Amino acid sequence: MANLTHFDATGQAHMVDVGNKDVTHRVAIARGTIVMQPQTLQLIRSGSAKKGDVLGVARIAAIQGAKRTADLIPLCHPLALTRVAVEFLLDEAASAVHCRAQVETLGRTGVEMEALTAVQVGLLTIYDMCKAVDRGMTMTDVRVLEKHGGKSGDWVAA
Repeated sequence: MANLTHFDATGQAHMVDVGNKDVTHRVAIARGTIVMQPQTLQLIRSGSAKKGDVLGVARIAAIQGAKRTADLIPLCHPLALTRVAVEFLLDEAASAVHCRAQVETLGRTGVEMEALTAVQVGLLTIYDMCKAVDRGMTMTDVRVLEKHGGKSGDWVAA
């Protein structure tokens, strides 16, 4: 297993120096799920939740989350993102909403953290907008599905 890159030779946390890395097109795709009561899913589907368009607000929040990742995760580099695309899928069988985020940049470091942050903030926003009717919602399975670009090349989850 490779060494953890966020620690120096003495074990102190530091921001990784990416100055000598090549600028490449970087892409990361992440997804996650929020499971809820069937009635809550119907409120989201119908657009009749008390706070309004749940998925519309969650999409904007997810995009904002991706853009603000470096403010939330201490050792992340601030990145100029070129694309953030967020999709929600309503899953009646599982009584869940799946969130998928694709984040892209032209840069020296990957955008996995931005994609993960987008998904989690989107799911948190759904929770916030629906908690008045369903406090038992569960966010689960947040993970990176793919990453492309950079020295290490492509990676796709098994």
